[in-house]
Amino acid sequence: MSASAFQIRHGGWDSGPRADASMWRRAVGCDYQGGMISIVLLAGIVLAASPTADNVVSATRSWQEERLKNLQSEDGWLTLVGLGWLKEGSSSAGSGKDVDVEFPRDAPALIGTFTRSGSSVAFNPAKGVAVSRGGQPFTGGALKTDASGAEPDVLQAGRFRFYVIARGERLGVRIKDPEAHTRKEFKGIPTYAASEQWRIRARWEPAAKATTIAVPNILGEVEMAPSPGTAVFTVQGKDVRLTPVLEEGSSDLFFVFADETNKTETYGAGRFLYASPPENGSVVLDFNRAYNPPCAFTPFATCPLPPKQNRLALKVEAGEKRIGSH
Repeated sequence: MSASAFQIRHGGWDSGPRADASMWRRAVGCDYQGGMISIVLLAGIVLAASPTADNVVSATRSWQEERLKNLQSEDGWLTLVGLGWLKEGSSSAGSGKDVDVEFPRDAPALIGTFTRSGSSVAFNPAKGVAVSRGGQPFTGGALKTDASGAEPDVLQAGRFRFYVIARGERLGVRIKDPEAHTRKEFKGIPTYAASEQWRIRARWEPAAKATTIAVPNILGEVEMAPSPGTAVFTVQGKDVRLTPVLEEGSSDLFFVFADETNKTETYGAGRFLYASPPENGSVVLDFNRAYNPPCAFTPFATCPLPPKQNRLALKVEAGEKRIGSH
């Protein structure tokens, strides 16, 4: 995938149909149709707010409330219950024995059959199974995937919603259920106390020329992402450098980073952080809004991992902490 067309899909922030605004943006809460709108609004809250020292606590609390609202919505990451990869040719889907794409046990034994031909996919419902697309009956045919940031076709059978995602050369079926145990049993996310200490104004070093960096993901793949420069700051007596990437169609900075709290206190694979574009040679990094990727909540997301240059030798004791054993 070329850097110019790069979409982070991983569940960017990956949850809904283009899940992995790209995967990373969607990771804040949810990612398609109403959920996609919510996440764009939330991104606005993330990036537009500029709390001063005396209101950073209340501003962070408001951000956290909106984050949880989106995460727990009917289209949030907590509803993700399945991900099956499609082989070339036919792949059966349902809850029955020996199906290729496995749905939860209370779904029909056979929902239908996907047929893949290269990057194209069609779906045909099984006899007697009612499937809809956009609220209208769907009797079979070609499906749009989320390739190149497109909105995929979302099908629904009973309460289950499903759609096709493209990840490199792979095509997969993502399955969502608003009655998922992860959603019903969700107890919130522990966080560090908000502190103005962790709202840092960093010096911005723009890249001298068009630059890309390697971003790995949990699938074992590496994508090249455009990066406009590096944020430089000092914390705990250490000089720190963090390199963001850009998502297609956005000038906002997106950071995937790891730090020493990942060992015991925060999600082991790192956290995400957005920042507004640099102004007058500086950029504000509000680590109070560092948040867990979708993979912290579900094994069915396809999250990016921190680039090697964003693995920090210090503790960032701000933002979201780990959930349970994750």
